[in-house]
Amino acid sequence: MGLFTRLLAKVKGESSALTLDWNELRSELLAADLGPKMTDDLMEQARKIKGDDAQAALTQIITSHLSQRERTLTSAASPAVILFVGVNGVGKTTSVAKVAHLLTQQGKSVLLGAADTFRAAAVDQLRTWGDRTGVQVITGKFEGEPAAVAFDAVTAGKAGGADYVLIDTAGRLHTKNDLMAELTKVKRVIEKVAPVREILLVLDATTGQNGLRQAKLFGEAVEVTGLIVTKLDGSARGGVALAIENELDIPIKFIGTGEQIADLSPFDPESYIQGLLS
Repeated sequence: MGLFTRLLAKVKGESSALTLDWNELRSELLAADLGPKMTDDLMEQARKIKGDDAQAALTQIITSHLSQRERTLTSAASPAVILFVGVNGVGKTTSVAKVAHLLTQQGKSVLLGAADTFRAAAVDQLRTWGDRTGVQVITGKFEGEPAAVAFDAVTAGKAGGADYVLIDTAGRLHTKNDLMAELTKVKRVIEKVAPVREILLVLDATTGQNGLRQAKLFGEAVEVTGLIVTKLDGSARGGVALAIENELDIPIKFIGTGEQIADLSPFDPESYIQGLLS
């Protein structure tokens, strides 16, 4: 069932929803990680909808809460440097590989930088994905300087004429100031060679409101230009996408739909909203 299915039924006056209390619906939306402010805004607007055009009106209301910023990856520079950030365990390294695969399928030349030097498994994982997709991976010493690996990767990408250089960074707790400061250092060192064109934050949709907090704090440390959201669908756990886009105006660029290399799709707002209403 979509997140807004019962709200839509209530607005349309369908008999199955007439007995539903508005407070009960509000509780459902809060439980879906929309946050109190957005929930109250939506409820206020929903009460004003007439039954005849309920679905179109609710679609328009939800759309107004989504970011209007660009959702496609930049191609403004050669190489276009993209930094991937996020907390531990959200699928960041896998997301790097998936974006690389997507770009190579589009005929783009890609180079990867394994700057998660404190987790040997991340480097090995990126090497494995690189071998499978035919993409070069630049690595460094275990527990070496992440910024140095990022610098080497961008230097190699620039010299080799790569269209994109994708940099994987260590998963870090968004509440640790020293780790977040290290992230700004990586960005600063990269930009001695080439500008960072995108910073993509990888989030797990099932983390709920904690995902919104992560987006806020990463956005304060570095300028996040877009999101990759894993495990996102039209059910209750999809509410965090609306909350983040509404509050922070950071567009979702991709959604992860599985564990395989091809399991990454550009985020389609229209399909997402249809899922919330159906």
